[in-house]
Amino acid sequence: MKKAILCLAAALSVVAAFAGTYQPVDVSKLPEAKQSKLGLYLSAPEAYKMKTDGGAHVLFIDIRTKGEFQFLGTPSVTDQNIPYMELDDPVSWDKKNNRYAMSPNSDFVSAVAALAARMNDSKTDAVILICRSGDRSSRAANLLQEAGYTKVYSVVDGFEGDMGPTGRRDVNGWKNADLPWSYKVTEGQAYTR
Repeated sequence: MKKAILCLAAALSVVAAFAGTYQPVDVSKLPEAKQSKLGLYLSAPEAYKMKTDGGAHVLFIDIRTKGEFQFLGTPSVTDQNIPYMELDDPVSWDKKNNRYAMSPNSDFVSAVAALAARMNDSKTDAVILICRSGDRSSRAANLLQEAGYTKVYSVVDGFEGDMGPTGRRDVNGWKNADLPWSYKVTEGQAYTR
């Protein structure tokens, strides 16, 4: 009986932790920008559970730029940062989107393959991709699928989450789900190419 009460209390505390501002994404209503060809999607809490349960046989890759990765923090369970996109060099301004111009990282697929080889994983093992809000991770999932990876999951709410009505990313995402993250980056996690 005591064990059942403790389990119930633990379950209620988990529910309470997500009862705040976190709002999960309804994957049946994903905008086109967040859809991938494989159609494999995870919320931030689901990604955390898959990685912690799967260990080394689940690659967890933060695909944001090196700057985002270093200065905004990263999930504590990140295996490595491998940017899908990077700021153009030399830097230029994207007038249409009102931001610095970015281009795809031509080394992305080979860097993922190198990480998978170091972790003794294959193209049939699970790969979880996280970006800021789920848009870039879906495009990166498509690129990996074209390279032969069969289980590439996109974290649809990303690290910071979707934009709320106040213009802030405070709706969902890794940080808003109160999942473990840190500003501390290890050398092994850093993308150095």
